[in-house]
Amino acid sequence: MISLSHLHPMLVHFPIALIVVGFIFDIASILYKKEACLSTLGFYLLMLGTLAAISALFTGVFFTAEMTETAGSVKDTHELFAWITVGNLIVLSVFRILLKAQNKENTNLKWIAFALYGLAAFSVSITGFYGGTLVYNYMMPL
Repeated sequence: MISLSHLHPMLVHFPIALIVVGFIFDIASILYKKEACLSTLGFYLLMLGTLAAISALFTGVFFTAEMTETAGSVKDTHELFAWITVGNLIVLSVFRILLKAQNKENTNLKWIAFALYGLAAFSVSITGFYGGTLVYNYMMPL
């Protein structure tokens, strides 16, 4: 049987992959303007990635074991970037939904969304780096 402490390690890979790949699709949509499906795909990957990040944060906060003092600062940095990532993703998702609902996806506001998506891709990568550091350097299962 799967323990609740196993949920976090099983879920953390989804937001990393979905957000980074979604951002790559948004970059491609800027380079290939005629392919509207690329931006749409980036939008849906953002929505799925946001839900996955919320799930990963929830399982990390509530279902992971306590860590030793030596891992403390790394764990704190990992958790800080997780909160930054989820906060950014929620703001970005709401912003993109509003742009889509108001048919303003092709205005200059798309650059704000693009910048926030880039920050989200960066912060989810940093979060993953510190999570990996906890696992591999401190042998702490998340």
